Amino acid sequence: MSRRTAGVLLAGMSAASFGVMPVLTKIAYRDGATALGVLSIRFATAGLILLGLARLTRQSLPRGRTLLAVAALGGVGYVLESACYFLALQRTSAGLTALLLYVYPALVVLLSALLARRAPTHATTALVALALVGTALTIGRPGGGHVLGIVLGLSAALSYSVYIVVSAHVVSGLAPLAVSGVVMSAAGLVDGAAALVVRPGVPTHVHGWFALAGVAVFGSVVAVWAFFEGLRRLGPSDTAVVSTLEPVVSVVLGAVVLGETFAGAQVVGAVLVLTAVVALARTGAGTGEPAV
Repeated sequence: MSRRTAGVLLAGMSAASFGVMPVLTKIAYRDGATALGVLSIRFATAGLILLGLARLTRQSLPRGRTLLAVAALGGVGYVLESACYFLALQRTSAGLTALLLYVYPALVVLLSALLARRAPTHATTALVALALVGTALTIGRPGGGHVLGIVLGLSAALSYSVYIVVSAHVVSGLAPLAVSGVVMSAAGLVDGAAALVVRPGVPTHVHGWFALAGVAVFGSVVAVWAFFEGLRRLGPSDTAVVSTLEPVVSVVLGAVVLGETFAGAQVVGAVLVLTAVVALARTGAGTGEPAV
């Protein structure tokens, strides 16, 4: 098997693992779990496993101020993004939530241009506009509590974009599994402390616990490991292109497993968003790679 083929398979495995996560989360919700319950168990479990893998592969943990900065990425940035995302899942479909998150490449482009005080190219501007039009079509005409779910989904995309731009400077040159373990563990400590106060709901049956275990193992550990292994073989642009399989997996599984449906205009919108993401990655316009 060639290096590139292996990279595509690994990046695809990562995208599929991330794509399964919102569907598994919905199953855990239906069994009595709450967002904080899922997040605290997910982060604590994933953090321990990733730190263990980092030790087995002899990856050094960051130290001093760098350690504090990486921990802040998890305890503040990732906690905020994941809270918005998982709360959105309580109020809207798994497929729509995943697609809303994928506005982040366009937002990363805008944030990067703003921070660099450099106007994006006309092509980049057109692709960002295409992504935003696609997002509007994907959202459709929400009503009732659905509006809050969409706001939370877009908030997750915005906070994730800020997290990516900041982490690009903080984690540069650091061991990926060690960094991911610190980020997940810091997020687990914050959500775990909140869980001690709030006492969130957890699954009440075995299938709910299996779904929650899948969120931690497949949606976190396997997804992160496969992502970095694919990234090492493919580079950032091609990995970002393959990663667009994530919302596709979420939409398809949401329809098959949860019975979710999309209207025709929403399908068109989703295609426009993913087309813009692929084009942005191909032109190197800034689909920044997430640190975890």
